[in-house]
Amino acid sequence: MVARGSSRPVSAEQRLKELGIKLPAPPEPFGTYVEAVRTGNLLFLTGMLPTEGHEAKFIGRVGAELDLEAGRKAARLAALNALAVARQHLGSLDKVTRVVRLGVAVATSGDVQEQPKIADGASELLQDVFGKDKNPCRLVYGVASLPLGVPVELELIFEVSA
Repeated sequence: MVARGSSRPVSAEQRLKELGIKLPAPPEPFGTYVEAVRTGNLLFLTGMLPTEGHEAKFIGRVGAELDLEAGRKAARLAALNALAVARQHLGSLDKVTRVVRLGVAVATSGDVQEQPKIADGASELLQDVFGKDKNPCRLVYGVASLPLGVPVELELIFEVSA
């Protein structure tokens, strides 16, 4: 992504401002683990949930208690939480040089087959912030249940600069 009237790429932090996105406070762990681990030039995030504060914002399975749109919103919120954790750990999202992998687990009733559309709620946010050229590879799968009864859990790996 390039700034209008310039050959300079738009930074992720600038894109957040342009999009009017204010990141939430980074979520705190619900157990004995850390939210992010950096090794070399990779930043691994723990499973990101659609929470606000220390509570689940969405509860239920897509196709049972929740519809597709609620699932997409839950995926977007989980991605916002992931960006908040990455910023906290790195100091700035401008240090992200690539979104390497996005894993999306979607809790669904047995007959739901639209998990990729739900995952797009997270993918579209990441693309809006980092640009299409940094889109990750992605794995999406349906599961019977997730922690706290949430419909979506994200796994992210970022490539980062020093």
